[in-house]
Amino acid sequence: MNSYDVLIVGGGSAGLAAAVVLARSLRSVLVIDAGSPRNAPADGAHNVLGHEGISPLDLLATGRTEALSYGAEIRSADAVAVRGLDASDPGGEDRFELDLSDGTTVRGRRLLLTTGLTDVLPDIPGVREGWGHDVLHCPYCHGWEVRGRRIGVIGTGPMAGHVTLLLRNLSDRVTLFAHAMPPLDPQDRARLDALGVEVVDGPVRELARAEGGVRAVVLADGREFPVEAVAVAPRLVANADLYTALGGTLAENPMGVYIPVDPMGRTEVAGVWAAGNVADLSSMVVASAAAGVMAGAQINAELVRVDADLAVERAVPAAG
Repeated sequence: MNSYDVLIVGGGSAGLAAAVVLARSLRSVLVIDAGSPRNAPADGAHNVLGHEGISPLDLLATGRTEALSYGAEIRSADAVAVRGLDASDPGGEDRFELDLSDGTTVRGRRLLLTTGLTDVLPDIPGVREGWGHDVLHCPYCHGWEVRGRRIGVIGTGPMAGHVTLLLRNLSDRVTLFAHAMPPLDPQDRARLDALGVEVVDGPVRELARAEGGVRAVVLADGREFPVEAVAVAPRLVANADLYTALGGTLAENPMGVYIPVDPMGRTEVAGVWAAGNVADLSSMVVASAAAGVMAGAQINAELVRVDADLAVERAVPAAG
């Protein structure tokens, strides 16, 4: 059975950034990646300093090459089960065992979860078809690309007013469709009114699409509102089955469900760390990579201390 210092589940920006840090510190690292990044449908990754607008898949390919160049291993598989091993010995023996979808089992001293999240989209025909292109969720990731256009915001939760204000900064042709959102905060409603944002009540039936993309928001009563782009805030759910299988507890905020961590990425489960969207639902690509760097550095520092303490213990009898 292969054993590693660190098992990283998830090969996105957080996982690969952590792998580079750990491998450069001469740690044995295995990245387990199913190859289905959340941002794959997007035309480009934005706010990535030095790589603005790069294809998300090209960015990850570069990251994989960098991690491999320092000795990290990457395996194309899913982690289908996890077990915590006896951690009564603080000497840092293998604490975790993972069963992979390729039929193999691996062990590691520490476990880093960078498994990302799942966008739970509203059940509105036309949303999934345009997802990542003319149906967007993040004004910072995709707002520039739709600046000045006729934008519809479909209200699905309490953040709809906030998102509408962000988009109104990029276009003076923004309409908020209340759909399933709770009533607007009075202050947000006053702001939208002052900025000329129309708020349309009633459920949305579908997004009408043409060959060139989305063309209209269609309400249940048949009314159509022409649009050139649509913003939808999905419910964000961390891919955290491995974490909960180890006894970890999830947290929730208005955006969705996530793994709570300390500023360095440490979870409440001993030996388990988390970074990227699985722990911070709002992280963009660079923020996720930064979290991976921090978590990787802290895992290495912990293992350094553990190994140094072991050396001290072994030296005491010899000195006696």
